[in-house]
Amino acid sequence: MSDPRHRPILITLVLAVAAACLAVALTSGGSSESATSEPTASTIEANVESTTPLEPGDSSAPSSTDSSVPTTDESDSLAPHQQDLVGSDPAATEDCTLTERSLNSASTGKDVVCLQEALREAGFYSGDITGIYDNSVIAAVKKVQTERDLFVDGKVGRETALSLGIWPDENSLVVRTPPPPPGAKDLMGFPLSSVATSGPDAPPLPDNSGSGRRVVYSRAGQRVWAVDENDQVIRSWLVSGSKYNNETPGTHKVYSRSDVSTAWNGKAFLPKMIRWLKTDIGNIGFHAIPLHRSDNSPYQTEAELGSRLSGGCQRQANADADFMWEFAQIGTVVVVV
Repeated sequence: MSDPRHRPILITLVLAVAAACLAVALTSGGSSESATSEPTASTIEANVESTTPLEPGDSSAPSSTDSSVPTTDESDSLAPHQQDLVGSDPAATEDCTLTERSLNSASTGKDVVCLQEALREAGFYSGDITGIYDNSVIAAVKKVQTERDLFVDGKVGRETALSLGIWPDENSLVVRTPPPPPGAKDLMGFPLSSVATSGPDAPPLPDNSGSGRRVVYSRAGQRVWAVDENDQVIRSWLVSGSKYNNETPGTHKVYSRSDVSTAWNGKAFLPKMIRWLKTDIGNIGFHAIPLHRSDNSPYQTEAELGSRLSGGCQRQANADADFMWEFAQIGTVVVVV
């Protein structure tokens, strides 16, 4: 290799090897630095952001073919559980209450829908919500009444509706007037009880409650009005009516009176009984608060008037019973609403 003819070739080879070594060194040094360097926090966040799936149904999720994600308002990219709601949740259901006081096979509409939903919620009905009181509804109602020890007739009144939680709040329908001053009297000169009022101080008469001389009884409001032939309210007072659905609405007449009567079970005296309705299981009428036959103690207090506590009749304070005894002679019209 000492031959001068070979010297240029040797120099060329040495230069080539040196260049190759330099290139390898540079390449090796860059790879080593990349392999040993620690990832930064911004790199981790970027990776997480790009791989975390969005909530299902989030309309801001980019498609797999999108080359870029447009900038959106922050509220548009919130997950469903973070989004602000306006108004009621459309998926929420509200408890319903009946507007009618009784339902039967002739009933249709929203009250029957309310009943069907309540029966389904209680596990007694699996049919469609139709608003029609058909045989499947009757069967479901009878099952409720049987299992809950209610009167079984397939019809929905107060007790069945209460057991299903669809009876309206009764207290909200009862209007209580201030106790009258001592010695106060009505327009006929009878002393007022603690739950009675007279003339313009009386709550307004219910709609469709007739005309002329009459007695008006509101089952919802547990209130009675005595009205003269000129439609003037002589007296109005609270009573304790029936817990059951046996006070038939409509126009009736007083047909019988007893100074003192005895309850069907023989356990109570009913002073000043004024009968206006016959039923299959007994007579219904106005009377004073009943007394236990055993000791003459009252079944309830005057302060409890306005609550449904009887089995059918309308219990009154003694002063109101005295007035009614004078006012409601046989043949007097009784309008029940």
